[in-house]
Amino acid sequence: MDLTSGNLFKKIIIYSIPVILSGILQLLYTAADLIVCGKFGSPNATAAISSTNSLVHLIVNLFMGLSIGANVLMARCYGQQNKEKAQRVLYTSMIFSIAVGVVVGLFGALMSGRLLILMNTTSDVIDLSTKYLFIYFLGLPFLMVYNFGSSLLRAVGDTKRPFIYLTISGVVNVILNLIFVIVFKMDVPGVALATILAQGVSAALVFRCLLKNKGFFQFRFSELKFYKTEALEIIRIGLPAGIQGALFSFSNVIIQSSVNSLGTNVVGGNGASGSLEGFIYTSMNAVAQACVAFVSANFGAGKKNNIKKSLFYCMSLIVVVSFLVGGIILIFHNPLLSLYVHTDEALEAGTNRLLIIALTYFLCGFMDCLAYALRGIGYSLIPMIVSLIGACGFRLFWIFVFFPMEKLNNIQGLAVSYPISWILTSSVHLIMFIILFKKLKLNNEIEAI
Repeated sequence: MDLTSGNLFKKIIIYSIPVILSGILQLLYTAADLIVCGKFGSPNATAAISSTNSLVHLIVNLFMGLSIGANVLMARCYGQQNKEKAQRVLYTSMIFSIAVGVVVGLFGALMSGRLLILMNTTSDVIDLSTKYLFIYFLGLPFLMVYNFGSSLLRAVGDTKRPFIYLTISGVVNVILNLIFVIVFKMDVPGVALATILAQGVSAALVFRCLLKNKGFFQFRFSELKFYKTEALEIIRIGLPAGIQGALFSFSNVIIQSSVNSLGTNVVGGNGASGSLEGFIYTSMNAVAQACVAFVSANFGAGKKNNIKKSLFYCMSLIVVVSFLVGGIILIFHNPLLSLYVHTDEALEAGTNRLLIIALTYFLCGFMDCLAYALRGIGYSLIPMIVSLIGACGFRLFWIFVFFPMEKLNNIQGLAVSYPISWILTSSVHLIMFIILFKKLKLNNEIEAI
């Protein structure tokens, strides 16, 4: 797909749909874990998995930002049709993915128990949570390879093949979940093992695609080499994005610790709601990923007006996607939550959180889209700093100042901190983009900024 000419709005939609479906399939990994454990596992299995989510996101997001850096750099190469540099980005990115996956995976596996203790994980679920985390982190290299590989393919407009590969691995995940939990009675460790094996399938398929690819780039073992210049560019663009993601996750870890203090039923309801909300977020984030690809490609091609158009189209599409997916979830929230949890207290907690988040989630989409657009035109530190202050800092302030108040010491009191932080952060992002876009001077060199 040519990301720099033609009907950009139509192309953004075509680009986004497979990414939305891919993201939903990734969410179904976790949803399948929760649903299978809720139906066929031990009584605390759902809460055990739910209590690990924010910690997983904290560690993974820190390094997944590097894949955003690879995506931006490859899209710029594509905008300039610089195939030689594209090959260097490809090799450096894949070496990064394996190295980071191994190192972070081993760290996460070895530190699982201690990290969960720091999060005030309740004693009735901590043993199961530790087993889940240990196995999950051992499979992290598979997740990193898939995400880096699919990110490079999406940078040149190929969103269909990553979706197909994830569809295959998603089916594998569900089948293995049922076998390990129902047949072999493995409970929480069984769904963790199913998840990493399915991720291994998706990683193998995307790597095979890179080897067989006949398009803008192709992986060749004979040319494999780590390139310092491209590595530094990926780090410069991607690491701030990773730090931003980690900072959001860190605030969520603090919030999760506060949720844990409200009891096991509330933890389960919160996790169930969070799983459903993930479908809204993933749909919006797919559009944000389209934004960074189109903005980066047009930045590389020197087409300033297309940058502005791409951002406007993506933000408009985010509103539509948010209310469409969110509306469906709200209409059917009771039966959907019942797939995860079964007690009245858990269902009430999930409903109370879902009503607040689902109705305001488009604000989060705006925040992500604007941050990605800033990275696409070469500014990575600014969205990180803004997010640190406007979102993470505010949420921590809320936790320590407002949450202890009697009227706010509940799941609603925690959930309301999210939309307020999204308004603050997206407003500053928009102001910064307007200022920096006016100053932007493009040429046809990839190192323009």
